[in-house]
Amino acid sequence: MAIEIERKFLVVGNAWRDAPAVFYSQGYLNRDKARTVRVRIAGEEAFLTIKGTSVGATRAEFEYPIPVWDARELLVMCEQPLIEKNRRKILYEGFIWEVDEFLGDNLGLVVAEIELPAEDRGFARPPWVGEEVTKDARYFNSNLSLSPFCSW
Repeated sequence: MAIEIERKFLVVGNAWRDAPAVFYSQGYLNRDKARTVRVRIAGEEAFLTIKGTSVGATRAEFEYPIPVWDARELLVMCEQPLIEKNRRKILYEGFIWEVDEFLGDNLGLVVAEIELPAEDRGFARPPWVGEEVTKDARYFNSNLSLSPFCSW
């Protein structure tokens, strides 16, 4: 089984903005906590992802590349609105941080995620990483389309 161990943080300052960004558009075919099904277009690539229930920072994750033209059709079938964001990948002390700058109704929200090999694995935080929000369900992408940042 594929496992994702991910921690999520709010971002402060602007030092992260120097990295190149890729536009992401994603939607949800299913948002059930036991099995979230996501369609994502990331630049010139597309993926279908199934995620299981989170236990701490760990959950099952299965991700498959799909043709971009199929992803476009599937996004039309997804619950609306879609999540749109610019993602930057930044290497910091041996780990890749993914910084998501949200657009649309989530404009103003910037979060950073780090994937780890184990939940108890230590890591250095870049100076632009702020408060941890891993366990705060409001920051799950699947919830941001239902209850966007502008409505908090």
